[in-house]
Amino acid sequence: MIKALNIVTKTGTELQGTLFKAAHATTVLIAITGVHGNFYSNPFYVNIGKTLMAAGIDFIYAQTRDAFNQVVSLNHLTGKKELVGSWSEQFDDANEDIAAYLSYAEENQYQHIILGGHSLGANKVIYYLANHADVNVTKFLLLSPANLKRLTDMVSLSERNIIQKQIAAGNSNQLLPFELFGWLPCTAKTADQWLNSGILDNVHSDLRADFSQIERIRLSGAMVIGTLDTFTYGDPIKYLKTINAHFLSHAENDLVFIQKTGHTYQNKDQKLANEILKLIKNWSLGGN
Repeated sequence: MIKALNIVTKTGTELQGTLFKAAHATTVLIAITGVHGNFYSNPFYVNIGKTLMAAGIDFIYAQTRDAFNQVVSLNHLTGKKELVGSWSEQFDDANEDIAAYLSYAEENQYQHIILGGHSLGANKVIYYLANHADVNVTKFLLLSPANLKRLTDMVSLSERNIIQKQIAAGNSNQLLPFELFGWLPCTAKTADQWLNSGILDNVHSDLRADFSQIERIRLSGAMVIGTLDTFTYGDPIKYLKTINAHFLSHAENDLVFIQKTGHTYQNKDQKLANEILKLIKNWSLGGN
């Protein structure tokens, strides 16, 4: 059974998720989405959901506030509609969004909760786990964690100056006159977070960079990446190994490399789903 989930955060924002529900499942994988990570842009989620559901494992496609550029949402505390999305994303909302999905899983009494995320969603999972040592999560699953520096390197000096001038003029909540990275319409305030906030800037290609969030995570789990992922300065395998080296659980973690595919696993949707199912079974967390 596949059904919509309306998940409400502690400040009332409604998030739109999807549950792939298996009969009598005791394990659930929650997948936190990245920027514009929705059914339309990332169809591989459907393959994951159907594959796990058929194997007796539940899957939650956990759309967060930045799943779309702009979307109208109902705030359950104020009773009013609000416009949320990547255009005005606040990085420190990540913990609240993840906590809402975890609360749903805990209320439904799953024996095992796997907390996963794709792209910026993986960075959000890292941020959450680094700051919640006693969370009720069994394993983590990071798909193509986003190297923010790889993105911010694309922002020119003139664009950076426009952002700072707009903020200085008191117009931080207005849309920029250009798209950040060439594809993200957003406010100056949101752009400034992408460029200068360390909240989600937690994975790097440089072994000597700041991995302090990774180093605080006690759980073990797995990381997955496509060998053609362009957000890694050209070497996805080295990139994942560099990140893993900073985990306390580095010797226990599984690293999975999906051959000949990129950041969103184009043409390898089912291969990705099969690899995730294999991981869960190897962890002995249920399923047929």
